[in-house]
Amino acid sequence: MSAQDPGVARGDASPAGAVLELRGIRKSFGHQPVLRGIDLTLHPHEVIAVIGASGSGKSTLLKTVNLLEGIDDGQILVKGDDISDPRIDVDAARAKIGVVFQQFNLFPHLSVIDNVTLALRKVHGVPRAEAEETGHRLLERIGLGQFATAYPDRLSGGQQQRVAIVRAIAHTPELILLDEVTSALDPQLVGEVLDLVTELKEQGATILMTTHEMSFARHVADRIVFLHRGEIVEQGAPADLLDSPQHPALQEFLARVAR
Repeated sequence: MSAQDPGVARGDASPAGAVLELRGIRKSFGHQPVLRGIDLTLHPHEVIAVIGASGSGKSTLLKTVNLLEGIDDGQILVKGDDISDPRIDVDAARAKIGVVFQQFNLFPHLSVIDNVTLALRKVHGVPRAEAEETGHRLLERIGLGQFATAYPDRLSGGQQQRVAIVRAIAHTPELILLDEVTSALDPQLVGEVLDLVTELKEQGATILMTTHEMSFARHVADRIVFLHRGEIVEQGAPADLLDSPQHPALQEFLARVAR
């Protein structure tokens, strides 16, 4: 298996139909390299889970895809459009992507329904009535319809994270980015968030996520990518990678997280 071969886990798709292509992505903070030439292709309806130790570059990778961090070299293509081009309309590029980071980042002064529909109305120009109809439908689907008019501080952490995910998918993005979406939750709240991500996968979403939940990565991902010191050193189908790791760094990482 070639660690840098983007087709290693999906031989039936070509990069021409890719949702996301990362070509030689490099990023440094000062003199410290964080991403060292990342090549990765994400195909339609595929879920890739990026794993690795703290400081391996996982969150930075997702932030570059959402243009929250600039890159030093390389290209980022979403549905064939080079969104790393300095001339790109950043807002238009981000409109194709739904993103949820570790913290919920809900607006505390807005109700749940207003949090969910704000981008639909302000960024995508959806009329309020139509946006709210979409928002209510999605909230009902995840069992939070009764909280539509509540404010975020009335919700548990797990409920807030589910609202954040619904907000990210309300405009039906081409790509969903999930960055350690369970890391800020109490253990008893993790399951409800993971159930929602599993549902998104079953509905055909295209997802690039980072996670420290190995059992979840095994269950939901089509491919797992192991990031080590800013490089992809191994990737493959979950069972292959988790049960028969080849790279010493991955073997050490899995032994550590299994303790």
